[in-house]
Amino acid sequence: MTPVGLDSLVLDLVSVSPNATAGGSPRLFTASWILLLLLFLILMVRSHAEKQTVPGPPYLLGLGPLLSYVRFIWTGIGTASNYYNNKYGDVVRVWIDGEETLIISSASAVHHVVKHQNYTSRFGSKPGLRCIGMHERGIIFNNNVSMWKRVRAYFSKALTGPGLQQTVDVCTSATQAHLDRLKDFTQEAAGDRPAQVDVLGLLRCTVVDISNRLFLGVPINEKELLLKIQKYFDTWQTVLIKPDIYFKFDWIHQKHRAAARELHDAIESLVEQKRREVEQADKLDHINFAAELIFAQNHGELSADDVTQCVLEMVIAAPDTMSVSLFFMLLLLKEQPEVELQLLEEVDAVVVDGNLQNGDLPKLQVLDSFINECLRFHPVVDFTMRRALSDDIIDGYKVSKGTNIILNTARMHRTEFFNNPNEFSLKNFQKNAPRRYFQPFGSGPRSCVGKHVAMAMMKTILVTLLSQYSICPHPGLTLDTLPQTNNLSQQPEEHQQKAQHLAMTFLPRKRGTCKTL
Repeated sequence: MTPVGLDSLVLDLVSVSPNATAGGSPRLFTASWILLLLLFLILMVRSHAEKQTVPGPPYLLGLGPLLSYVRFIWTGIGTASNYYNNKYGDVVRVWIDGEETLIISSASAVHHVVKHQNYTSRFGSKPGLRCIGMHERGIIFNNNVSMWKRVRAYFSKALTGPGLQQTVDVCTSATQAHLDRLKDFTQEAAGDRPAQVDVLGLLRCTVVDISNRLFLGVPINEKELLLKIQKYFDTWQTVLIKPDIYFKFDWIHQKHRAAARELHDAIESLVEQKRREVEQADKLDHINFAAELIFAQNHGELSADDVTQCVLEMVIAAPDTMSVSLFFMLLLLKEQPEVELQLLEEVDAVVVDGNLQNGDLPKLQVLDSFINECLRFHPVVDFTMRRALSDDIIDGYKVSKGTNIILNTARMHRTEFFNNPNEFSLKNFQKNAPRRYFQPFGSGPRSCVGKHVAMAMMKTILVTLLSQYSICPHPGLTLDTLPQTNNLSQQPEEHQQKAQHLAMTFLPRKRGTCKTL
């Protein structure tokens, strides 16, 4: 028997002449139309199966893209991403400035994107990136993939090998130097209130000093430079996804352009200081990151603007993220007194005579679990932005070339693998978490190149701080009560009326015990 396909059956039914149908049985006429209807439904189901529709807000004649874009502009990228994932699921389609954007929080889809060379580009407003000097320059938002790869090699060299080996000594020295002048960051006691330390200011000055010592090596005014970095970061958040028309009116974005130029000029001046030092030196005992870039410029491999932008991004990275990460960790530690006790006992057992060495870091397992759990539970950077360089399929959904991708890793850390994801617990890291489920620094070709230095810096700063002081937040201040924003990263609100609640009390600690003096 010859099998009859659906296509041939349709042709047979359609080719039946009206006379034949009219002259035949009414039942045949009815059966034919029922069969046609069933066939139509089958084809519709098959078509739907072949092309899944990504969940998300409806288009509504262009109103959907407008409303989703307004939400991103108004609430911030991180807040908007969490809103849409919570409402529509792990893979959501929205629009940013009219461009189709996928927000992804499932581990399988995130893993696919970070491992794939197809997603080594980021997205953002070109005029916005030009405003802050990141358009096809530096490493953070450089979308010129070939240039990004060339620049990344200089960052990799500086952040691994000998650069990594000296991190502990430099961090210990810089942290202790700032603790020795703690009074510069302390507000005097008033009435029953003990003296309060501007801990964010202390941490920012400490990490910018560390960055300078490791990567630049010239005299700086930390507080002046930090003010410029803060303005630059605010500008970065403001202009990153603004529409092109925003930049048509100079009076609108003039202050942002001025803030970006102010930091650029300050870094350029520091680079010139380093250049003179290099040129006048009879012999260089150590060639750091800035010196390597200067030599590359002398050989025609980089432009002067490339060198300035690379140094700028290396210097701003720690104040932007690490200082706030450490601030969150100090809050979480005080909410977990049993963890604080375990951590102090470990530090006293491992660190001999209070002198932390490179070899001590792998032995600090409680500290390692604590930092990882903080990065999982409440990260500063909770998402990553990418762009598809060619057509692809992610978890069954077709992704067109040019589609924007937001990887909501913070939500992924709260929904997969971990037994009690919404609770802070070191048990989450009693054994190593698979990389596909825990990505505080990303993975794959565009992962954070400074992740090992960052971990060494955080461990060293915490050990140096906590072995000398018990740090107590303002009464009633917890991570839940802390006012925060979430645009490019999660940041505590630092308006003048709220900043006083961010200060903490530093109580000297008696070494070898958890007791304060």
